[in-house]
Formats: sequence, C-alpha cells, structure tokens
Amino acid sequence: MLHVQLDSPGTGNAVTSAMLDELLALLAVPDPAVRVIVLSAAGRDFCLGGDRDELFTGLDEDPTGGRIRSYGDKARRVCDALTNSPAVTVARVQGRATGAGFALALACDLRVGAENAVFRLPELALGLPVAWGGLLPRLLHEVGAARVREIILTGRPVGAVEARELAILQRVVPEQDLDAAVEEWARPVTRRPEAALRVTKTLLASHASATRLADASVLDSELMASVLAAAHYARGLADRPPAD
Repeated sequence: MLHVQLDSPGTGNAVTSAMLDELLALLAVPDPAVRVIVLSAAGRDFCLGGDRDELFTGLDEDPTGGRIRSYGDKARRVCDALTNSPAVTVARVQGRATGAGFALALACDLRVGAENAVFRLPELALGLPVAWGGLLPRLLHEVGAARVREIILTGRPVGAVEARELAILQRVVPEQDLDAAVEEWARPVTRRPEAALRVTKTLLASHASATRLADASVLDSELMASVLAAAHYARGLADRPPAD
C-alpha cells in the first residue's frame, strides 16, 4: 500500500505546480507491486483548491496564459493517473475539499470522509470555469447533471452526509476512524490477484469513460487559461490612466 499525503497544511494544502510535479512523480509510472494507493492530507483540511497566487503570478509573467496551460495539463494528468491507476485509489478526506481538492478526491476509486468533510466548488464566484483535472465530466458521471448544475451555479457547500447520498463519498465515519475505514477497504484488495485487479480496474475505467460520451476535459487547461487571461487583460485596461 502506497500512502500519498498532501503536506502543506499552512496553505490549506493549496495545489501548486510543484505539488503536481511531485504527485506525477509518484503516480505517473505505476508500481505493479502496489495494490492500493491512499491519498490523504495533513492538517485540518483536505485541500482548499489551487494556489490562486501562483496562477495570477503566472499571468503577470506570461499574459498569454502559457503557465496556466502547463499547470492545467499537469492537473489533468494527475487526476487521470489516479483514475486509471492499476491500483485501487482511496481518498481519505477530512475538513474542506474545495475546487482542486474536490477534483483530486473524486478522481479516486473509493472515497471515505470524516463527519466534518465539506465539498465546495466556488469557481463561478471567483470568476473561474469549473475546469480542473477533468472534474466536471467525473462529477456529472458520478452524481448526475441536475444536482451538479445546482452545486456549481450556487457554489453552496455539500456536507458529508449529503456527499454520501450523492456518491461523492461512499462512506462517512468519525474523523478518528478514517484510518480504520481505509484499512477495512485495503485489506481485501491487497489479497486480490494482481492480474485480475489490473484488468478489472481497466474495465471499470473504460466503461466510465464510455458513459461520458464526449469528454472535453482535455480542454480544461485551455479554458482556464483563456478565462484568466481575459480577466487579467480587463483589469489591466481598468487600471490604465485615461488617454489625454
């Protein structure tokens, strides 16, 4: 079993480009000996989203959005690696899972949350598209269009009990029982024959992709870059002194 932990509690585990590089180094080339990968986080919250300061600094340095595209491509590759891993991936969620944190958790096969877990997508209020790591097609597939539309357009928080009802989480336990819940799932999986587990994971991922019809998540980085670059340009015009 491989334990992967988001470990920047002082920032709410905000996802930086460097963090994505570290996750890719761990996930992009699967170890066939690993049957279970557990994604957890240090501190009170699972993840408060992408590092917006880094995104806007990237726009200052490259107004065309090139660095945003690079960041977005990494995010999609990390989430795809979690979803398509031959190992069973488990998200262990406590506290807030916002934006990118929501996406990382949802990319995992199994998701257990503490009773204080809260999921939220505030992107619209922040002037951003819901375009991080292929979150939208996964969420539509797991939850359904009507409920997803309401969650995104209102930006309201989804607590642990509702998250379980919507299949965002499969289990909810007291926070002190998270490790035991993960172990309860991992124990039988580690005894499964490697070849059968790998093929079953491939089948599950293939059928999930087929039901999404057209998966436009490959455009996530382009959408995020274009929206942020346009907002950055508009702010620049507003700050410009009037012409004589």
